[in-house]
Amino acid sequence: MRTGRKEQRQPRRHEPVRTHKTALVIVPPESAWEAIQAIRLAHDPKFRRWMPHVNLLYPFRPRREFDFLTLDLVETCGSIPAFEATLAEFQAFEHGGGRFTLFLEVQPAEAVRRFHEALRKRFPDCDEVSNFPGGYRPHLSVGQTEGRDNAERLREELQAGWKPLAFAVRDACLIWRADPPEDVFRVERRIPLGAPR
Repeated sequence: MRTGRKEQRQPRRHEPVRTHKTALVIVPPESAWEAIQAIRLAHDPKFRRWMPHVNLLYPFRPRREFDFLTLDLVETCGSIPAFEATLAEFQAFEHGGGRFTLFLEVQPAEAVRRFHEALRKRFPDCDEVSNFPGGYRPHLSVGQTEGRDNAERLREELQAGWKPLAFAVRDACLIWRADPPEDVFRVERRIPLGAPR
């Protein structure tokens, strides 16, 4: 029944936009890249597009929002103490259809999970990296292969020639890529973590 008063429309709520052209990641220092990149060059079809990285939030918000989001990121990242990470052990994810991704586990995993959880609470719509059995697993991808036997053979081969690699995690990197053919991820800005405890 109409009351004669103008009905007020509720403002439409807009869902935040996410894009696979941006991410929030941990990037090891370039001084640690050589051994990782040698493996990726041989086994990772995405070698050209991505630098060595550990996803924290992906997909993320559009690049045009980076200035707006930086204050939230500075606050959240500043609440997480800087820490030392080690890449020591190779493992594999199975994607179905006989496809596997080989990766280096990041230790201590709990420190990265705390970092991810703090960011996920601030940006819950950007939590796709947790949608796997077992939830979020900190890792640095190094290649893809097909077949369980091939994956295990490659994992053992990589492990046999690997020396554990330690590096300092002092920041999170906002990265973005343009459209093809210039679709290589670049670091837009680094958001510092808090002081180590």
